[in-house]
Amino acid sequence: MCRSIKTLRPPAIPEDATEEEIRAAALQYVRKVSGFRAPAAHNREVFDRAVDAVADATAALLADLEVRGAARAS
Repeated sequence: MCRSIKTLRPPAIPEDATEEEIRAAALQYVRKVSGFRAPAAHNREVFDRAVDAVADATAALLADLEVRGAARAS
């Protein structure tokens, strides 16, 4: 499952990762860690919160990374 998570930083992708790409990666991560492709109704809220938290952390990471040899866009 996690093999489908792609690198989201330049130069692996030509532009900044989109919100949709970040959320898709977060969803794949939470699916892998939880062992559920789709959570049961009683786990939906906690599953969705985890995806949100991972997406937020991923966006912050990508925003703050400094890739040597690449110009930082600000």
